Amino acid sequence: MKPNYDMLLLRFGEISVKGKNRSKFEKAAITHVKSLLDSFPKAKVIKDYGRLYIELNGESAEELIGQLKKVFGITSISPVLRTKSQLEDILTAATDFISKLQPAEGTRFKVNARRVWKEFPYSSQEMNKQVADPILKACSALKVDVHHPQIELRVEVREQATYLYSEVIPAAGGYPFGSNGKAMLLLSGGIDSPVAGWSAMRRGLEIECVHFHSYPFTSKQAEDKVIELAKILSGYSGSQIKLHLVPFTEVQTAFTKAGQDNLIITFMRRAMLRIATELAEKNKALAIVTGESLGQVASQTLSSMNVIGRATDLPLLRPLVMMDKEEIIQLSMKVGTYELSILPYEDCCTLFLPKSPTTNPNLRVVEKVEATLEGLEELIQGAVDQTETLTIKADGTIFGRDAQTTTVPEKWF
Repeated sequence: MKPNYDMLLLRFGEISVKGKNRSKFEKAAITHVKSLLDSFPKAKVIKDYGRLYIELNGESAEELIGQLKKVFGITSISPVLRTKSQLEDILTAATDFISKLQPAEGTRFKVNARRVWKEFPYSSQEMNKQVADPILKACSALKVDVHHPQIELRVEVREQATYLYSEVIPAAGGYPFGSNGKAMLLLSGGIDSPVAGWSAMRRGLEIECVHFHSYPFTSKQAEDKVIELAKILSGYSGSQIKLHLVPFTEVQTAFTKAGQDNLIITFMRRAMLRIATELAEKNKALAIVTGESLGQVASQTLSSMNVIGRATDLPLLRPLVMMDKEEIIQLSMKVGTYELSILPYEDCCTLFLPKSPTTNPNLRVVEKVEATLEGLEELIQGAVDQTETLTIKADGTIFGRDAQTTTVPEKWF
């Protein structure tokens, strides 16, 4: 059993040290929180210095916490019981609070009181003892351990009310969505790129996703999978995310005619960056995010990443570059994309794979071969022009396409 909580206490993390820019970051986080409260109409947001409070007014604390844990910029959440700032009221509420937790025999316990309202007649130290005494009498299973408590009852005495809480639930942390600008995310159907997108969002970037498809070589299931991945990422945005679907077949097949099979992945990745750069300029994004992890595949050696990265003038952000695969998998499970990512639908990056892709491409050779490919620039521009853009809201609603239609001829499937 748990106490009947009155409020939720939300704490900011890095935002708190932002100086003059602090209000901008706090405003972005509050906007995100308020957007989630549309489904909890009785709840009310109260802003305090370095914190947010949400008055529940009968709404479910558990359900709200489940949503608020996804809000970037919020580091932790505590469900709070509120009582009057009178000693007898505090002692009664604190005893009832701990009793409802039904602690097991031998549970280590501590009271941590803080007198914010200096006119209150008892000091913080005095309150620790005042509050602990009746609780220990009522709950014989508890034993005091001030160094390693299993239950730490925090008591904040304020003029308007006293707050009691014991749980500190970790939240997403980072910076509020969109507070650090916008970037384009290269989103495949694999494990890495959705995690890279989530990591970029956690650092305050608004992202727009760019997915390359190669109909008829890739399937509608592969496209649906990417849309579902974008839906999950949109759930962390508090608003909506754009997904750009780029037809890549003609560009990709052009590279198969170059007679340089070992470089085909390098060519493809450079073309993707060129297309993403144009889409970024159209949509006022200032960087490109990729899911690359150093050394994972041939295109992710330092040499390959250098040659591929020369295809764009925009900053390339690689949140996963120093992570190993197991770390990325664990993060994808936390984000909620793993089960989708492992569905066995091919994407364009799995097509035309050479037997021996180069791990050490030469930039001069790559640029020379690209220059000989007739019509490459026109093909790249054509892919940009034919890009289809969907807008995916946090509730899963999709704009930009009739749910029953597809731009792809049905006969291809």
